Amino acid sequence: METLYEIETFKIKLAVEEPKLAPARCALDAAAILRPIYADLDADQEHFSILLLNNKNRVRAHKVISSGSLTASLVHPREVFKPVILYGAAAVILCHNHPSGDPEPSPEDIDITRRLVQCGEIFGIRMLDHVILGRDSMFSFSDRGMMNAPHMPKV
Repeated sequence: METLYEIETFKIKLAVEEPKLAPARCALDAAAILRPIYADLDADQEHFSILLLNNKNRVRAHKVISSGSLTASLVHPREVFKPVILYGAAAVILCHNHPSGDPEPSPEDIDITRRLVQCGEIFGIRMLDHVILGRDSMFSFSDRGMMNAPHMPKV
């Protein structure tokens, strides 16, 4: 019998690696990563987002959790922790902006941070910081010693 055609076969191996990003070791590192992201979002709205980190604090992903109004953004722990668990993040940096330009946290900011830190403790996921971006400045809960749930001030 005569060969009509030949098909050469080969194997393909797909290797997925995490990008070699610098670790987010402090609020300044996080802000340097987040400012370009927030530059593409509407500046007249609050946006709450998270940086998902691996066990070496390298950013694996970024997710905008909610976009709100000039003065508020609705945040619920289930929406925050869904991508955290799906991505298998070891740690999280919370972030949101204040369109007013003043990064000082509101009582609501302190309350949601406390709740998310408590949820992180239940899941065994480190909540490293909550960074609030202002116009030319930022506020870091971690830098102020406010990321330990039992020691966070009550609203």
